[in-house]
Amino acid sequence: MAQSMWGYDSDNGPDRWHENYPMAKGDKQSPIEINSKDVRHDTSLAPWHASYDPGAAKTILNNGRTCRVVFDDTFDRSVLRGGPLTGAYRLRQLHLHWGSSDDHGSEHVIDGVKYAAELHMVHWNPKHGNFAGALKQPDGVAVVGILLKVGKTPKPEMKRILEEIDNIKTKGKEAPFQHFDPSILFPKSRDYWTYHGSFTTPPCEECITWILLREPIEVSSDQMAKLRSLSKNGENEPVNPLVDNWRPPQPVKGRIVRASFK
Repeated sequence: MAQSMWGYDSDNGPDRWHENYPMAKGDKQSPIEINSKDVRHDTSLAPWHASYDPGAAKTILNNGRTCRVVFDDTFDRSVLRGGPLTGAYRLRQLHLHWGSSDDHGSEHVIDGVKYAAELHMVHWNPKHGNFAGALKQPDGVAVVGILLKVGKTPKPEMKRILEEIDNIKTKGKEAPFQHFDPSILFPKSRDYWTYHGSFTTPPCEECITWILLREPIEVSSDQMAKLRSLSKNGENEPVNPLVDNWRPPQPVKGRIVRASFK
């Protein structure tokens, strides 16, 4: 399995990532299953705040493994602070993980429940100089995770991202994606779980403070179908739908999950 060839198929999927990326077998891997009965309510956890500049949005791209929106992170333009974090973390990108049908696709599992998709907003700590430097530090990265569930009332908020899907159908395609405020994707409730974990894609660096929001946002079945119309192949290759790009839950290994709510 070549370094660049990891993916989600049986020959290069999550069960085999550790062959090239030994960190994937580490003690602080993500995602995990969250069991309410094991969660510790921590009264000292502060609310979190995001101040995002809609002008920071740059492009949307299909890299063959996910759909990603990229933001300008050259200065403190769109930042996340508060919650379990010290200091301001800069928004770098957001991306999604989803299933081949509506009954699975999220990476985190809540009390045995899988959601249709999961949105990750990736922020890094500028005190480490640059993104590469942040990846080497335990407090380098903060990810806000938002669960997507299929319901009757589609989220108008997801519309902007999904409208661009036709322009990035195949791997390597990129389109301008300007003036977008990602905070519209947040649910009403700010309640969250937090724990120390890793990226859910190789090399699976263990540098992430997770802020996983308790309340899912709703999307329609049609909106999910739109996401599944992306391809993991290049333009002139046989069509191979981009689905099931999620990593299953990893061992918790004694980590404590804290909740900002009772």
